Parts: sequence; C-alpha cells; structure tokens
Amino acid sequence: MPVMTLLMTAATVALAGIGGLYYSYACSVMPGLRAVDDATFVRAMSRINTAIQNPVFAMSFIGAFFALAAAAAYSWGNGLDCALPAVLAFACYTATLAITFGVNIPLNNALGRAADSGDAASCRKSFESRWTRWNIHRAWLSLAALVALSIAWASL
Repeated sequence: MPVMTLLMTAATVALAGIGGLYYSYACSVMPGLRAVDDATFVRAMSRINTAIQNPVFAMSFIGAFFALAAAAAYSWGNGLDCALPAVLAFACYTATLAITFGVNIPLNNALGRAADSGDAASCRKSFESRWTRWNIHRAWLSLAALVALSIAWASL
C-alpha cells in the first residue's frame, strides 16, 4: 500500500470518528440534555467528561492530528496533487483542537470543579450555551476537514 494511501486512510478513519462525536453532541446529546433539570445536566456532563478520557478516544483524537499532519507533510514534500486539500484538512482539524483546548476542556474542568458546589443552576448557566456553541464550530470544522480530505482522495 503506498504511503499516502495509508496515511489518508488512517486520517479518514480517525477524523470521521471525531467529527461524528462532535456531530452527535450537536444534534442529540446537548439537545437531549437541554430538557433535563440543572442537577441532572451537571451530573451527566461531568460523568461524560470523565468517561471520554479513555485510550480509544485518545487514539482517534490525537491520531487524527498526527495522520493528517503526516499526510499533509508527505503530500506537500512530494509535490502530490492532493497536497493543498490535505493541508487544508489538517488546518481545519487543528482549529478543532485549538477550540477544544482553548474553550471546551477549560469549560469541562470548570464544570467538574463547580459540580461540587451544589449550585447546579449557576454551573449550568456558565457552561451550556458556550460549550454547545463552540462544539458546533468543531463539528463544522470537522466536516470541512472531511470534505477537504475527500478532495485529497479524489486527487490521488
């Protein structure tokens, strides 16, 4: 199997998993939790935030970054026609990481600390709308990365 095919296959699988996660939150998890009381919301999100810290998730989350970086670098360095869309896919995914580390994880951590305060309404108010809005940005950026990666595939 050619190197680029291997790199793009790994990138596609990992990116599709992570993009699907963001999409699932945007269209089912967060709308479903919107209907529950404050204490249930804070408890559920705190548990989800703990549960997601596992090796399977980490492999996709970090694996997508490294596979996309390698595909972008390899295609660019070898003058392949798929270089520009591969670089664009990498840039879009990198933007999702910036959002995750800059917004979503700090909000998750703050929710976890605040959950022990007993003031679920305040915890939820400072978390829900901001976290949801930035997650939707991650979902759109992941979709853009997948579209760019699809164009890269078509350019091979």
